[in-house]
Amino acid sequence: MAARRWTDEQRAQQAAKIHQWQPWTRSTGARTPEGKAICSKNVNIGQAKKKKALEQAKQELDQVLAKIARLTGGRRTGGVDDFK
Repeated sequence: MAARRWTDEQRAQQAAKIHQWQPWTRSTGARTPEGKAICSKNVNIGQAKKKKALEQAKQELDQVLAKIARLTGGRRTGGVDDFK
């Protein structure tokens, strides 16, 4: 199923409706011990996603640095250490 494509006008109208409706005022969160146990795992999911994104960024940076080293013959052309 494709994601809905909102126009700017539709987005503004929906935002106004939600601000009138104020669903956050009635939000109670998990109530049962089982529900609370499930919700407590959400932080682990978020941390795992952040860790994966960080590892990917590190790999991409390593690839770029390796390419720069190849192109410059291994000579230092400046970098992060120069700003210390």
